[in-house]
Amino acid sequence: MVLGMPRKLVFGYIALAIFMAGDGFELTFLSRYLVTAHGFTPQQAGLCFTVYGLVVAISAWTTGVLAETFGPKRLMLLGGILWIALHALFLSVGITDPVLAVATYGLRGIAYPLFMYSFVVLIAESTEPGRLASAMGWFWAAFSVGLGTLGAFIPSMTIPAIGELATLWMAPAFVGTGTLICLFLVPGAPKGALSEQVLTRQERTRELLRGVTILAERPQISLAVVIRVLCNLTLYGFPLMMPLYLTGVYPDSQEWFTQAQWIRLWAVISAIQILTNILWGRLGDRFGWMRQMRWFGFVGMAAATLGFGYFPHLFGSNLVMMYVAGVLFSISVTAFVPMGAIFPALAPEHRGAAISAHNLASGLTTFLGPAVITVFQPLLGSLGVIWVYAVLMLLGTVTTVVIRPPQPGITDAAGRPLSRAERAGARAAAAASAASGTGAEEEPRLVPAS
Repeated sequence: MVLGMPRKLVFGYIALAIFMAGDGFELTFLSRYLVTAHGFTPQQAGLCFTVYGLVVAISAWTTGVLAETFGPKRLMLLGGILWIALHALFLSVGITDPVLAVATYGLRGIAYPLFMYSFVVLIAESTEPGRLASAMGWFWAAFSVGLGTLGAFIPSMTIPAIGELATLWMAPAFVGTGTLICLFLVPGAPKGALSEQVLTRQERTRELLRGVTILAERPQISLAVVIRVLCNLTLYGFPLMMPLYLTGVYPDSQEWFTQAQWIRLWAVISAIQILTNILWGRLGDRFGWMRQMRWFGFVGMAAATLGFGYFPHLFGSNLVMMYVAGVLFSISVTAFVPMGAIFPALAPEHRGAAISAHNLASGLTTFLGPAVITVFQPLLGSLGVIWVYAVLMLLGTVTTVVIRPPQPGITDAAGRPLSRAERAGARAAAAASAASGTGAEEEPRLVPAS
C-alpha cells in the first residue's frame, strides 16, 4: 500500500475521480438553471433531485451484492454505459418539461451507484481490514476530486464561455474516459472473492436477498445505516438549496453572492476534502472510528450547517466568513470516512451484503438530503431547513454511542475498547505481519483480525 492506498487499485481511484467529475458537472448549478432558464418552480427542481436520490438509493442498495456476486468490474462498466445513455436522454427530451425531467433525471440515478459502489466492493475485497478506513479515505478523496472539485471548477470556467447546456453535454466525455480506464487498467476481483467462485443459482439468489435480510439479522448494521444517512444529508442537500438561497431566488433570502461565487466556494470545499478524507482515514484507523465521527463529524457538521444559514444574515456578502463555514464543513463531513470500513467489520462473513446496506444508506442520503428541503422549505422557510439539518446532526451523536464495530488494534471482536497496552501489542503484531509480507496486497484477508 502507498500511504494507505492499495497499489493495484491506483487506476481505479483515477477512474473514479474522472467519472465523478462528469457526474458532478451539474451539481452546483442545475437547480438554479432549471428555475431561471426553463421556468421550473423551486419545488419542481427539488422534486427532480428528490426522485433522483430515491432511484440512487435503490440502485446503491443492490450494487453491493450484485458486485460481489457477478464481479465489481462488470458492474462498473455497466454503470458507465448506462450513465452516458441516460444523461443524453435527460438533456435531449427531459430538461424542458418538469414531468419529463423528473422521469429522465430520476432514471439516470440508476447508473452512477453501479460504478461508484462496485468499486467500494473491489476495495473491500482487496484490502486488509485493519487498513480499510485508510483505503476508503483515498476512495472519498478521489470522489471529492471528481464530484466536488473538478465537477465545480470546470463548470465555473465553461459556463461563462459556452453556457449551462453545453457544459452539461461535456459530462459524457469525462464519464466515458473513466469507464475506459476501468475497462483496460482496473483489475477484477481478487482470487477467493465470491464473484470468482462457482455458485449455484440458489446460492447466488440467497446472496442477493441477503442485502435485504441483513438489516433484520444485524441490528448494529441497521443503526449504522442511520448514521450513514444522517452524516451526508447536507452534502447532497446544500447543492440544491444554496444556489437558490445564497443568490436570492428563495423569497426569504437575498442576493448575497453570485452563482459563480457559490460554485467556486463549493469547489474549494471539495478540494479541501481531498486532503481531509485521507487524513481522517488514517487517523480513524489509528485512534478509533467512532470517536472521531461523534465529535469531529456530527458536532462539527451541526456548527457548519448553522454557519451556512446564519453567516449571510450576520455578515452580509462576506465571502471570507462563508469560506470559514466551508472549511469547517470540509473537515467535519470527511470525519465520516470510516463508515466504509464499519459495515464490513460488522458482518465480515457477508461483506457484499454489508456493503449493500452501506450503499443503501448512501443512496438514501442522496434522496433525503434534497427531500428535507423540498418538504420543509415551503413550511419553515430557509432557516427552518437549516435548523432541521442541525438537529439531525446532533441526534447522530447519540447513535454513535450504541454502535460498537470490531476495529483491529482498537477494539476486541465484540467492539469493546482495548487498553493502551493491548493496542500497543496489536500494532506491533500488525507491523510484524506487514514486514513478513503477509498483507492484503499478496493475499487478501476476507475476515478481520479478532
